[in-house]
Amino acid sequence: MVTVSDTQVTWLTQEAYGRLKQELDELIANRPVLAEKINTSREEGDLKENGGYHAAREEQGQKEARIRHLQELLRNAKVGEAPRNDGLAEPGKVLTIRYEGDDQDEKFLLATREEGAEGELEVYSPESPLGKALLGAKEGETRSYELPNGSTQKVTLVKAVPYSG
Repeated sequence: MVTVSDTQVTWLTQEAYGRLKQELDELIANRPVLAEKINTSREEGDLKENGGYHAAREEQGQKEARIRHLQELLRNAKVGEAPRNDGLAEPGKVLTIRYEGDDQDEKFLLATREEGAEGELEVYSPESPLGKALLGAKEGETRSYELPNGSTQKVTLVKAVPYSG
């Protein structure tokens, strides 16, 4: 069971919120079309061997899951409230990092995939191993996290600035 305290607040720009709201509205508007497709396929006969019916039901399940996801995301979204420019790594910030032993800096947006869907920046979730390791770090602080192969990677937060979209 998901309770309100388990849900994560997502920081969204007004543009990202509008884009996701439009997708949600379109999905909801297309519900009758999908229901009609299921009914038409159902009338074609034996449901066990009716590929069209099963495909339509599968599509309906995926669309309903996306609708629930978007409703939850938008219900808990903070829109247009950019995080403070305080040098802390937190969702909604562009982080500049340097991996131990590397002389190149990398930049990415710490946010959900929905927020960074349109940008040219890489997006890492706060729930990813790198995101979890850096969450709350101050500029200049070094943190470690475990890689999929079991080894440990050290990373230094060089800079953290609010994302300006």
